[in-house]
Amino acid sequence: QVQLVESGGGMVQPGGSLRLSCAASGSIFSIDVMAWYRQAPEKRRELVAAITRGGSTNYADSVKGRFTISRDNAKNTMYLQMDSLKPEDTAVYSCNAHIYVLDSYGQRWLNNKWGQGTQVTVSS
Repeated sequence: QVQLVESGGGMVQPGGSLRLSCAASGSIFSIDVMAWYRQAPEKRRELVAAITRGGSTNYADSVKGRFTISRDNAKNTMYLQMDSLKPEDTAVYSCNAHIYVLDSYGQRWLNNKWGQGTQVTVSS
């Protein structure tokens, strides 16, 4: 079984910072793209940032210059450093990863995994 576990959410005042982590565990062969999504109440889920195994990144326009995505391939872990937080950043943040596993025949299979989500609240 492969799973993703997020941590680091919480409540912070506007202008503050938080760092989210997403750790993958289980029988992992390799991890391709990893990403952070968020969903605010009564809004659609949106992509916040994504990172390839090689370190290429892309960000939503709303977070460029404030958020930084990174990953440690040796630890199968992804991070999201969030600075200059705004009330509109309040949402449930979820991590997503494209994880390859090997079956008993040595065949590689792609799993599209999601974490359970972590609440980020920016409020004074």
